[in-house]
Amino acid sequence: MSDLVKWWSRLATIVGTMAAAVLLPAAAAWASSDTGALVIEAARRRRGFGGGLFSLCCLVGVGVIVLIVVLIMRGRNNRRSGPPS
Repeated sequence: MSDLVKWWSRLATIVGTMAAAVLLPAAAAWASSDTGALVIEAARRRRGFGGGLFSLCCLVGVGVIVLIVVLIMRGRNNRRSGPPS
């Protein structure tokens, strides 16, 4: 079962890295365009559902990135300590 968990975590890491490598530059390019700037400005000014939804998306994105970093760091620390002697 531990081999399955290792391969699953490796696959999840690869897919997450690929998604971040494709989506983050695309999102940055879109946000810097005229259309993206207008949408972001409208979401910032709006006090209703759209503004909260935009903030929620940002928080979820940051949370996912933090979670990935924490999991990677925990995996490295566990590997360094090794089995007890």
